[in-house]
Amino acid sequence: MLKQFFPLTLLLILTASCVSTKVYKELEDKYAALKNERNQLSDENQELKSANTQLENDLQSLKNAHEKAVSERDKLRQEYDAAKTNLANLQASYDALEKNSSASIAENSRKNRELLEQLEAKEKALIAENARLNELKSQLDARSKRVDELESLIASKDAAMRQLKDAISKALLDFEGKGLTVVQRDGKVYVSMENKLLFESGSWAVGSQGRRAVQQLGGVLAQNPDIAILIEGHTDNVPYGGNGPLQDNWDLSTKRATAIVQILRENKGINSGNLTAAGRGEHAPVASNQTAEGKAKNRRIEVILTPKLDEVTKLLNDI
Repeated sequence: MLKQFFPLTLLLILTASCVSTKVYKELEDKYAALKNERNQLSDENQELKSANTQLENDLQSLKNAHEKAVSERDKLRQEYDAAKTNLANLQASYDALEKNSSASIAENSRKNRELLEQLEAKEKALIAENARLNELKSQLDARSKRVDELESLIASKDAAMRQLKDAISKALLDFEGKGLTVVQRDGKVYVSMENKLLFESGSWAVGSQGRRAVQQLGGVLAQNPDIAILIEGHTDNVPYGGNGPLQDNWDLSTKRATAIVQILRENKGINSGNLTAAGRGEHAPVASNQTAEGKAKNRRIEVILTPKLDEVTKLLNDI
């Protein structure tokens, strides 16, 4: 629905308030920034997949070692059984020759002693191999359990972020079609707000409508204390030309991001330690700065919500 009303809303705003082509272009640039963020998150997702692949490879190596140990144990058992059979045969021969000369008896005794020594050595080797096999199995079971825990934890984090995205979309439903979008990508939730919803041109003071949107967003975030909240300010590539305390676009984007943080901090349910403000200036566009529409898309605030991954990191280190 946002895509359907977006062009019409821009046209009405441009016609009614005589907004410059610069403002219209900011909206287009926002889209390109979101694509860049998507690519970055796709890389992070690929790294997680690579880590998971490495874990699966390690698990397969343990399985192969286990199978090899089983094969070696079975071979030792066969040799052990063969030795026992040979011993029995020698014992029978010994009994049959016992009545012969003392020399024959002595030779058989020597052979029996040698065979008994070999048998004892095979038994010790078999015991050691069984112990090694049990240790490998224990390691295999432990790693399999940690892999299952890791997969379960990642699935739980993804489900929680889906619920968070749905809750934010519901809370900000009144602003649909007014320059606000909520999407989930690669385990994170992105809340994007266009400057037309929040600020006047060249200003970092949040208007009444934008303040209400940020406050409603804060109401949802206060119910999710385990979420890291990054607020990024973005501009187009037109150099800042206003007077006052601002130096450049980077300064403007930082002040706008900080203004959003200050509104969120008014909600006492939000842990300030979870908040981070960042100014990106014109350096993370989502659209081309060659057109007014692209510049308009690039002028935006992005609130990036990330689950805390301390538990996931601990499991990865333990494997």
